[in-house]
Amino acid sequence: MADHGEIQYSTAEGNDLPAHEATYEMFLTLTKWASGFLIILLILMAYFLV
Repeated sequence: MADHGEIQYSTAEGNDLPAHEATYEMFLTLTKWASGFLIILLILMAYFLV
């Protein structure tokens, strides 16, 4: 295979690690809250609709 050299992430333009980490933390928080909401919704549906 062709050798294209190593990618230098520390000097790459547009490498904003704190913004990526903040976005990932927001994604995890949203996922946790959405999962909890859906679980509660399903429990309430099972109680009131059956």
